[in-house]
Amino acid sequence: MYQHIMVPMDGSKLAECVLPHVEKVAGGGNPVKVTLVRVVPPFHLHDYAEAKLQPKEQKQLEERAKENASKYLDKIVKRLTRKGIEAEAVVLFGNVVPTLVDYTGKNGVELIVISTHGRSSISQLIFGSVAENILRYSCVPVLMVRAPGCVINL
Repeated sequence: MYQHIMVPMDGSKLAECVLPHVEKVAGGGNPVKVTLVRVVPPFHLHDYAEAKLQPKEQKQLEERAKENASKYLDKIVKRLTRKGIEAEAVVLFGNVVPTLVDYTGKNGVELIVISTHGRSSISQLIFGSVAENILRYSCVPVLMVRAPGCVINL
């Protein structure tokens, strides 16, 4: 059914809880490409500390973050490939939600699979979460997977 699935990953165990679901969707016998995506946001420090950081140093920190993201994704790609799933890793740079939504539109993604905490709080009501904003702004279906053991308090 879906030919190209995008899986945003942030390096957390929570994000990885989607992988069994991705394996089921991608392992149905149809050719499916899974793209694991990690967005590295621009490096910022609080208060006046950022003004003391030289542009060269900032660029080095951002490049190191991209390298770490790539290594992390490559491990998951290998795990999926061993299970017979065509997978690739993509590291992007920018603000997370707009960057992911833009990538989806420009790369033929047909389904996004993303994890969510499955809990609410005041800050989440005010700012929202990445998963909620992906759901809100994406033009393709979004499969949201709740974290194992989630408890919802309404």
